[in-house]
Amino acid sequence: MPNFKALSQDVFASEQITLPDVTAAKAAGIKTIVNNRPDGEEPSAPQSANVEAEATAAGLAYVAVPIGHSGFSEQQVDAMVGVLENAEGPVLAYCRSGTRSTFLWALAKAKMGDDPDQITQAAMSAGYDVSPIRPMMDMLAAR
Repeated sequence: MPNFKALSQDVFASEQITLPDVTAAKAAGIKTIVNNRPDGEEPSAPQSANVEAEATAAGLAYVAVPIGHSGFSEQQVDAMVGVLENAEGPVLAYCRSGTRSTFLWALAKAKMGDDPDQITQAAMSAGYDVSPIRPMMDMLAAR
């Protein structure tokens, strides 16, 4: 089972999950799974439709907000804001290593008005360095 790393009390980041990990996520209390990995990035990894089917069968909400290596769009940040505002319980976001998921969470939290210093500290506590996106976080928080 992957290591679900707490970004906050109700949001976790993870490296690529497997289909059995969906059951483990449910057992851990997760209510929503967010896939931040584009289909085809790693052909041997479970693709979006497979994870969605497994999540649905387990009674979990599923959202795909794929983040490629070209960066983050405002629509992707807004989609994550929507997930965070509307989730009915803990959220697990995953990608290849958990970094893109953490970056997207950090940008969404900054856009929601959270303090970038606190976001940075929470990410660091989970083992993720958000310094590459800190200017974007500051810009979103200042809006």
